[in-house]
Amino acid sequence: MAKYLIKIDYKTKGTKGLMKEGGSARRTAVKQLIEGLGGKLDSFYYAYGDIDAYAICDLPDASAGIALSLAVNASGAVNISTTPLITPEEIDAAARKVPSYRAPGEEAPAKGAAKGKK
Repeated sequence: MAKYLIKIDYKTKGTKGLMKEGGSARRTAVKQLIEGLGGKLDSFYYAYGDIDAYAICDLPDASAGIALSLAVNASGAVNISTTPLITPEEIDAAARKVPSYRAPGEEAPAKGAAKGKK
């Protein structure tokens, strides 16, 4: 399963619902939503500032993350963004892959040229 950071921004309607139901009830609702998609809620915290709450969860695949985002954002009461989280080991694996890339305006690298050299 992939791990995601969910940033939650309550709109006016959502804030009124949060005040009526309480924070624990909303955490339970988020947990049920995530579990309904085959995932698991790891943590849930409220904050103040630009983002009202943060959740970290495991979801089975990208389509589950997209479904979660679509369902919640369609409500109009809450706006969320889902960010895939990457482990250090996944970064290690990606760093071992060396794709050929030509930046805009640069010449194509010579065949067999070492990484970072012209």
